[in-house]
Amino acid sequence: MPTEDVPDAPDHYFTERPRSVSQRRELRFLFRGSVLVFEVDRGVFGSSGLDPGTALLIESLGVRPADRVLDLGCGWGAVGVAAAKAAPGGHVVMTDVNRRAIALARRNVRRNKLANAEVRAGSLFATAGPERYDVIATNPPFHAGRELILELLTAAPDHLTDDGRLLVVGKGSQGILYYQRWLAEHWARGVEVLARGSGYRVVEARRRPAIDQA
Repeated sequence: MPTEDVPDAPDHYFTERPRSVSQRRELRFLFRGSVLVFEVDRGVFGSSGLDPGTALLIESLGVRPADRVLDLGCGWGAVGVAAAKAAPGGHVVMTDVNRRAIALARRNVRRNKLANAEVRAGSLFATAGPERYDVIATNPPFHAGRELILELLTAAPDHLTDDGRLLVVGKGSQGILYYQRWLAEHWARGVEVLARGSGYRVVEARRRPAIDQA
């Protein structure tokens, strides 16, 4: 199969190698009094601008200054860059399977002069490393199917600290209510809706203590 860019090729944002023609543009938004600057492109989720779900997730992060954060499915890096700004004494790992997104996120880390963030190529937790995180934040690829989302939710506790939090944003048509109930039933000691807006909700799930997982 050819790999060169093809006009109007039907890319998914979880495609490893997008085939749509590159059309980069600059995007800016205000976060905690600072203007963050990004380069975005076609073939990557949110190429037309910061989508309402991701914006709501960023507003709900609640990252502390020394937190370790995993931005799972980082796209062009909006969540990860904001988290790194909020945690100057911590560290942010950003992962994605989309090669164009990875290149963009790395450029955006540099554009915002962040020394406490890195971008890794890989699906889900494949490159998350052995470290545990205080916060895992994701606007997951719901269109990739329920099996993949449940794989993510099932694996998340193994990558969180004892007091770690998983933040997932989605809307009703994407099944966020189903995943909220699944989290409450399977592994979270506390599930809370942190924010609602534009049809989206940010669900926070806290890792159960190790004694409860036996």
